[in-house]
Amino acid sequence: MSALYFFDDARARQFEPFALTRPGSELRAGTSLIRRRWERATGLQSAGFISSPHLAHFEEGNAPPALAPKSEIPAGSIVVNTRCVIPLDLSLERFDLLMCEGLACAVRLARAFPVSQFADGSIDIGSIQTTLGGQRIKGRWMNEVWDFIATLREQLMEDIPLRAKSFEATAKTKAAKVGDHGIFVEEGAQIGPQVVLDASAGPILIRRGAVVAPFTHLIGPISVGRDSQILGDRVAASSIGDRCKVRGELSNSIFLGHGNKGHTGFVGHSYMGRWVNLAALTTTSNMKNTYGPVQLWTPSGLRNTGQQFLGTFFGDHAKTGIGTMLTTGSVIGAGANVFGANMPPKVVPPFAWGDGEPYDTYDITKFLEVAERAMARRQVELGEKARKQLAEAHKKSWSA
Repeated sequence: MSALYFFDDARARQFEPFALTRPGSELRAGTSLIRRRWERATGLQSAGFISSPHLAHFEEGNAPPALAPKSEIPAGSIVVNTRCVIPLDLSLERFDLLMCEGLACAVRLARAFPVSQFADGSIDIGSIQTTLGGQRIKGRWMNEVWDFIATLREQLMEDIPLRAKSFEATAKTKAAKVGDHGIFVEEGAQIGPQVVLDASAGPILIRRGAVVAPFTHLIGPISVGRDSQILGDRVAASSIGDRCKVRGELSNSIFLGHGNKGHTGFVGHSYMGRWVNLAALTTTSNMKNTYGPVQLWTPSGLRNTGQQFLGTFFGDHAKTGIGTMLTTGSVIGAGANVFGANMPPKVVPPFAWGDGEPYDTYDITKFLEVAERAMARRQVELGEKARKQLAEAHKKSWSA
C-alpha cells in the first residue's frame, strides 16, 4: 500500500530557527501543516520523513517518524519535497511525477530507494523518476523561511473557504459582522458579546472549542484553531494554530500551535514555533524607520529579505521576559530564554539564557524540566523520544 514520505532538501534544512527542532513537513503554511495538505490531497497516510540527522528522534502528536539512514523507502511510495505548499482543494489520483512551477515536488518510486541517497539534502527528487513531463499542479514554493509570512495573507485567502467546507460551519453568532467575505464559525466555538468579526479584507475561520472573548476585533483573513483563546484587542490577518492563547494586538503572524501570548504587546509579521511563551508587553518591531527592506539572519549569513514588513521568528520553546522589545527581523533560537531591560540582538542562539550578550547556555536538564512542566499544563506529555531529540538539538545548537 502506498504511503507518503517527506523530504527536507538542503534549502529546507536552513529554515532556522525551526529546522533545529522539527522537519519542514511539520510547519504551518496558511491554515494547515504542510504534511496535512499532502495527506488530504492524496488520501494517503504519512509513514516517515527524511531530514537532518539531529531530528532522528523527533516525536510530536501524529507526526511520522524519521527514517533510519540505512533503511529503504518501499517501491510505490510517494516522496514529497516539503517546501511545496499545495492547495487544499487539490485531489490527486495515481501519478508518477508532479511538477509545480517547473520543479519536481513529488514522485512515486518505481523501485525501493535507499534513504542514504537523501542524506545531504542535495538530490533533486525529479531525477528519481524517468517519466517525462510529469503532471503539473498549482502550488507555491517556500524558498526562504520568511516566505511563510510573505505569502500568509494570500494563502489564508485561498485556504479559509476551502477549509470551511470540511466541517459544519455556521455564522450564527451575536457578534457584529462586517464585510462581504465569508465568516465560518464551527459548532462548539464560543463567541463573546461585543465581538466584531470584520470580513471586509478577507474571510474568517473559527474552529470548534475556540473562545473569542468580549471586545475582540478579528480582521480577516484570519484562522483561529481548535481550543484556542483570543482574549481581546485587534487580531488581524493571522493563522493561529490549535490550543494557543492570544491577547493584545497581533497581525500577519503564524502561531504553529500551543503558543502563549497571554498579555498585551504588539506582535506583527512574526512566526511562533510550538510552545513559545511571550511574557507581558513583549513587542516586536516589524518595519524599519527607513521603510527599507528588512534583513534577517540565516545560517548562510545576514540576508536581505526584500520585505518591508518582517518581525520575529521564534523557535520552539523560546521564551521572553516581561517587557522584551525585539528589533525588526529578529531570530530567537529554539529553547532560548531572553529577559531584562536590554533589547536582544537581531539573532539569539538556541538555548541561550540571560539578559544580554554574552548569553549563558540553558542547562539541558533544567530546560527539559521546564518544557515538561509547560507541556503538562496543556495535557501533553514530553515523551522519551522527544527528550532525546531536544537533547540532540541542544548539542547541535548553531551560533550567530
